[in-house]
Amino acid sequence: MKPTYPVHPVTGPLLAGLVLVLLAACQREAAPAVGGAGEPLPEPIADVAGSPGPADAAAVPSLDDVIEHDPRYVVGISYPAGAAADPGLARALHAYAEAARGELRQALDSLDGAPSAPYELSLGFRQTLRTDEVVAIAADGSLYTGGAHGIPLVARFVWLPRQQRMLTADTLLAAPAGWEPIAAYVGEQLGTAANTRAADEGLEPEERRQLLSNALRMIADGTEPKPENFAQFEPVAAADGRIAGLRFVFPPYQVGPYADGVQAVEVPAAVLRPYLADDVRGLFVR
Repeated sequence: MKPTYPVHPVTGPLLAGLVLVLLAACQREAAPAVGGAGEPLPEPIADVAGSPGPADAAAVPSLDDVIEHDPRYVVGISYPAGAAADPGLARALHAYAEAARGELRQALDSLDGAPSAPYELSLGFRQTLRTDEVVAIAADGSLYTGGAHGIPLVARFVWLPRQQRMLTADTLLAAPAGWEPIAAYVGEQLGTAANTRAADEGLEPEERRQLLSNALRMIADGTEPKPENFAQFEPVAAADGRIAGLRFVFPPYQVGPYADGVQAVEVPAAVLRPYLADDVRGLFVR
């Protein structure tokens, strides 16, 4: 998938239309809009990754869709139906969206007057898996605050209802050394894809060699065997509902140039199982 981002000014009624198209694309019935034209955007939220503690257990957001716009900006956020049923997951999704809105606010506050093209936040959450053991949500979108294109927003959330926690790269494996064989597998798959793309470019041999050399260097840097390089992943379901593998997702610039878009590599459970933490190994197929 190669998402596109706004690069030209959009004004007048097209602003509202743009957001409505975004919400329709998320394939769910729109909930009542939050906020209105010209209302202040919220301040950023600092912590969007961890599971909430007891102190904020009562603060469960409603996850209403958001449509906001004025001459300076447009915001469209869509949540999946049923996500609020898991309070810890709901808080994480809401915090991620609010942090993105905070980034937009900061960019607007730094302006002297109106931007030459409206700033935009477009963000869609979609549910990719729901079982008694695992709930997975994908977030994709962009934040446009000037320049040639928007900043890609790519995040994945894997919630374990019975354990009441988020499954993260830091808690996925029994030991950090396990990232070495997983990184090697992912790097090999990405390298093969880079070779294919370079062959399809129709370049002279030297140009192709240089292109491939740059691509492989980005892949090596972006897949160093440490958890932060594999933070975004989503489970691939087996027929019995368990996890057949994990699809690791890499935003533009991590393992390739912006033009290559979001890249992903599916790692089967057979590769992962020897390195999984004891409290999640049972979620995967044998």
